[in-house]
This record gives sequence, structure tokens and C-alpha cells, in this order.
Amino acid sequence: MKILLDENLDWRIGRDLPGHEVESVPLIGWAGLKNGKLLSEAEKQFDVLLTMDSKMFYQQKLVKYRIAVIALKARSNRLADTRPLMPKVLAVLANVKVGTLTVIS
Repeated sequence: MKILLDENLDWRIGRDLPGHEVESVPLIGWAGLKNGKLLSEAEKQFDVLLTMDSKMFYQQKLVKYRIAVIALKARSNRLADTRPLMPKVLAVLANVKVGTLTVIS
């Protein structure tokens, strides 16, 4: 599965998603894109957007995008706080559906 890490996540978290192709918004030059534009670009190349922005569901009509969104709820976006959520992310990846938001805490 091709996963895009939002700019609010440390790119190193991708190391905790073995068996998946993981890219990071800043590393591919998309830093600063607003959510709608980011989703439009991401759906062309990725299956999942992993983010800390759980409000995206309310700000965007995710059903119109061909990408699934997984939002992490952690104390902060520091690697030490998000890394423990990766086993849960791996568990839900097989069943995520495009146009939906899955929140993991």
C-alpha cells in the first residue's frame, strides 16, 4: 500500500510501517499545500494519507476523494508519542476504504 505522511508527522514514522511504500509531504515537495489540494494530489499516487489532523473530516468532503485518511490522536506529533500507534495503523490498513476517515488513538 502507498502511504503519504502529512507534514505534521515525523517522516521517520514510515520505518514503522514495513511492507508499505511510505513518502512524506515535505520530502516530496508538497509542504504548505492546503488540505483540499493535498488530497487532490495525494489521491493520484497514494492509497492512504496518515495525518494528525482529525478535523480534516469536517473540513473536506472525503467521499469525493479516492484516498483513505487515517488520523492519529496522540499527545503530540513527536515520534515518541506517535510511534506506539503504528501497530494499530498496520492492523487497520488492510480494511481502510477510500473516502473515509479512521481515527486511531
